[in-house]
Amino acid sequence: MPINPLRWPIRLQFLLGALICAALLGYALYVQYQMYLEPCPLCIFQRVAFMVMGLGFLAGAVHGPRGRLGRSVYASLAGLGAIAGIVIAGRHLWLQSLPADEVPACGPGLAYLLDAFPLSDVLTKVFAGSGECAKVDWTFAGLSMPAWTLIWFVLLGLWGFAVALRRA
Repeated sequence: MPINPLRWPIRLQFLLGALICAALLGYALYVQYQMYLEPCPLCIFQRVAFMVMGLGFLAGAVHGPRGRLGRSVYASLAGLGAIAGIVIAGRHLWLQSLPADEVPACGPGLAYLLDAFPLSDVLTKVFAGSGECAKVDWTFAGLSMPAWTLIWFVLLGLWGFAVALRRA
């Protein structure tokens, strides 16, 4: 008999989403501190999007809402993280697809930008992209890290949507 996670108790469904987000963040830290690949500013913002998703899923797991409205609130928080992550990962992939002569020059690090500029300016500069965001340091099955994060944002966003709409 196949296992259908959409038949699990609602808390386990939300917990599964939170655990996947935690595992993805854990792998990002592994890549940074064990494989010595420094994240670019867009990578860091993708991590923040996974954190928002994870918090939405975790809050749903802790609360375990019975009604569709309650489930929708937590799934919407996870969905906001998913949408933000999709936009960021899509921008990152676009930068990686540019020809070498069109890649913007490398800019200062995110820590410096946060110290030197207001947050609105930092966000503008980060989303404009820079050379370090266009570099592909890591691939798996022919896909770069932002491609994999995009896939996970879509899958987890759909998971949150399915959990919100399931029957009690």
